[in-house]
Amino acid sequence: MSTSSFCASVEQGLMLSRRLYYGKGAPPAPAPPMSKSAEDYLPRALTAYAAVHDPSAVDNPDVPSYQPYVHGRCDPPALLPLQMLEVRMEAECWLDTAFVSIAGLWRMHCLKSSQRCDCRVAVPMGEKGLLLGVEVRIDEKSYNSRLILVDDLEGVTESEAARDKDGHFLKSQTFVFRIPEVEGGSTVSIKVNWCQKLTYHAHQYCFSVPFSFPSYVNPRTKQKKEMVTLSVSSGTGAGVLCGNASHPLKEVHRDASKVDFVYEGDISSAWSTKDFSLSYSVSSADITGALLLQAPPPMDIDQREMFCICLDPGNNLSSTVFRREVVFVIDISGSMQGDLIVNTKSALLECLAKLDSGDSFNVIGFNDELRLFSSSMKPATKEETSNASKWVNENFVPSGGTNILLPVELALKLLAETEDSIPLIFLVTDGTVDNERRICQKIKDLHSQGQSICTRIYTLAIGTYSNHYFLQMLAEIGRGEFDAAPDADSIAHRLPKLFNSASSVVLADISVDAFGSLDSVELHPCHVPDLCLDHPLIVSGRYTGKFPEIAKITGILADKSVHAMDLKVRRSKDVPLEKVIARQQIDGLTAQAWFDDSVEARNQVAGMSIQSGVPSEYTYMILLESGPLKQGPKSKLKVLDKLSSGKKMMDLKGQKFIFLGSLGKGFGNLIATAKNIPPGMVQKQSDTAELLVKAASTFCGRIMDRFCCMCFIRTCSYFNDQCAIVLTQLGVALACCECLDCCFDICDCLSSCP
Repeated sequence: MSTSSFCASVEQGLMLSRRLYYGKGAPPAPAPPMSKSAEDYLPRALTAYAAVHDPSAVDNPDVPSYQPYVHGRCDPPALLPLQMLEVRMEAECWLDTAFVSIAGLWRMHCLKSSQRCDCRVAVPMGEKGLLLGVEVRIDEKSYNSRLILVDDLEGVTESEAARDKDGHFLKSQTFVFRIPEVEGGSTVSIKVNWCQKLTYHAHQYCFSVPFSFPSYVNPRTKQKKEMVTLSVSSGTGAGVLCGNASHPLKEVHRDASKVDFVYEGDISSAWSTKDFSLSYSVSSADITGALLLQAPPPMDIDQREMFCICLDPGNNLSSTVFRREVVFVIDISGSMQGDLIVNTKSALLECLAKLDSGDSFNVIGFNDELRLFSSSMKPATKEETSNASKWVNENFVPSGGTNILLPVELALKLLAETEDSIPLIFLVTDGTVDNERRICQKIKDLHSQGQSICTRIYTLAIGTYSNHYFLQMLAEIGRGEFDAAPDADSIAHRLPKLFNSASSVVLADISVDAFGSLDSVELHPCHVPDLCLDHPLIVSGRYTGKFPEIAKITGILADKSVHAMDLKVRRSKDVPLEKVIARQQIDGLTAQAWFDDSVEARNQVAGMSIQSGVPSEYTYMILLESGPLKQGPKSKLKVLDKLSSGKKMMDLKGQKFIFLGSLGKGFGNLIATAKNIPPGMVQKQSDTAELLVKAASTFCGRIMDRFCCMCFIRTCSYFNDQCAIVLTQLGVALACCECLDCCFDICDCLSSCP
């Protein structure tokens, strides 16, 4: 379901909610938003909806009332927001990651007690949120989430799996799933877990969660509970200084590096109407860090030790950043049309305006061919950036196909003579090409030549048709960063944010001497990136051997001097590394598995995903109805054996479950790129001729299916007014003809009588 159709269904549901009667003296139902903007109907917190196809089923299950019969059906179904009786949130913040759990209680208040309908649940998440688990309780029925291998669905019928129908992303950070057959008057308990990234701004971490509930989910009772518990830990041993908070928090515990808070809302009238947020900082002016070690859990499939290096840039505002030489490489193929190219140009011009006079730049637009602003790098004067802005507006017209290798090679050539600065490439694309591994290998070979400061590559993926793991691997090899803009609206935020990160480098070419004393080390990302003022640096991995007690970190400052610092290596006691670094490692290993095209690496990722509960490209998420579960043994050796042999880890045949699908980002779509299909557009599987043939072959059957009176009336509800008038007039005309025919028969009969 698209965003626009979802909002239209919610608006229709709110109109149907006016049919509900709560008895004499009951307060009136809250009015829907006055604004007609579709954004007003998007969920801004965990929300449950009744998906109603039959409007006549809408009624108060406790106080039934006379309701005029409503003909027709809602297709797609109307979404009636359910009344929320309770909401609780628990959150824990470690390093740069937050783990959030929100539990709510809703009532199917808008459906007759004898009726059933599906329940849709919308889960808006914070920055780069990833769904980890769901628990559902409906009276005596319950569902719990599981991660399964792709092969586990073999032999399961389409009706059992209900593929592509039960879960989908409404927007980039809002996941919607279906709970089938909920009876009117039932209470629905839902608990959702996810992880998200903490944002970093002005040397402060910020934790923010969608927690804004509209007035129409307020119940008609005053028995409501709203509670939040929050734990914040620096992870490095440094103290935590709390800043602004959206809700009044009560501090209940504090030690050297951890603070616990509680919030209990006074909600006699309404739920929270604003997102929950808290900003805090680590008390240090200079660059600080920590090197944490942790033994793997007993049942972990990888028994190597874990490590995590965290570097915080500090709040020293006098830190000097590197001079920049930047080449923007922008996709202008035929799929980059409409808002995509408009927002990309706007974001690019914003980045150009942020360049200093000492910087230099160039711009390349690419499709099948190349469009180059200048044959050489230009100084970032006001005159040159103004000329570039005019050139971008005139030349960035979407057309043609996608060729990424040529513009990347040209950008590398332009930056080959860079001195006393950091050379930067910003690659922005919405497509996938077939020589992506060759591009990565070329950058890898170039960086192995040992330049003093190699070219940094920052990549931005637009939509789902681009190969996120190619762009991530390219950024890792290029010691840059990868980010994704799921839709056109997010480009204006994501590209400038990526540029700000690259523009705030304070420590480059970072190395860790302790790695040399280990027997083996696996690093994520595969190269240590630069430390920026814009966010902390987190590097994690697995190792064999023994770390020294002190690890020396060295890097190059903007004035070309060498900065060195000693980190005390310590065992992590208050930070669960297996949870914090699991997502980074799974993403990094997935990119490496794609690059190496390795089945063994894919199995390793799948095993880690099942073990840690973090979704991956090689696992699906399902909601399994409570009952006996035929699941493989948890022994790490047997799990690895089943993965390597391709055997199932879970027998789903005969089990009732809800299929939520893959929560991964995908490996791109070559066919959509070749056809220049913009991101977000649905690819049609059949051409026009096939659709006409299919329609013709089923038309007669549909007419016969709709022949009964009530079904015929419902069918007429799908027609527009003009069509209904024509059909009515035709029916009257046919009736008149039938009456005349009957009269003639009667006359003939009378005339034949003696």
